[in-house]
Amino acid sequence: MARELTRLDEARQTVAEHSRRLVADRLVAGTAGNLSVRVGDLLAVTPSGVAYDTLTGDDVCVVDLDGSVVDGTLKPTSELPLHLLCYARHDAGAVVHTHSGAAVALSLLRDDVPLVHYQTAIFGGTVAVAEYAPFGTDELAANVSAALAGRTAAVMRHHGTVVLAGSLRAAYDGAAHLEWLCEVWLRAAAVGSPRLLSTEQVDDVAERLRDYGQR
Repeated sequence: MARELTRLDEARQTVAEHSRRLVADRLVAGTAGNLSVRVGDLLAVTPSGVAYDTLTGDDVCVVDLDGSVVDGTLKPTSELPLHLLCYARHDAGAVVHTHSGAAVALSLLRDDVPLVHYQTAIFGGTVAVAEYAPFGTDELAANVSAALAGRTAAVMRHHGTVVLAGSLRAAYDGAAHLEWLCEVWLRAAAVGSPRLLSTEQVDDVAERLRDYGQR
């Protein structure tokens, strides 16, 4: 039990640290966007409407997998239904939801993030754009879940992005990569018709990434 509590305290600190990075890295504006990470049958998740630059581990909410608050004095993010569905249906270890500008702009123009760079392989290929629904609703959560089929990321039309990973650091890095991919497409499309990689080329990169980095 003590070990579980230690892991949960560490998760809350990690959520707070990554939350403070969101504004600096221009992945959100104001109090938009939210993060969560799973520890056993509990989630450490950002609170609703709290400035990220002052967020501490004690401010981070702890909820169970049904969404009931089990620790913390603040109200969880309004996008809690989305986070819960990502854990229930997509085996996420952590979830990062941004309101990043390039991704939102792309969502107004396309139904996917095309294969403009081999880094699309980290998400499983082309990233789909989920249809719009009001924030915090079960409808939005369902739309995003559908867009995540076979992928670890989705763009939300008129809204932002969602990225899943086994750890919060990996999900956060994925969100930064996704924003960069959207920016690349926007820049190229502004001056012409971007050339795209083939599915086979991206699949090849996915295989190469299995042995990438330190082991």
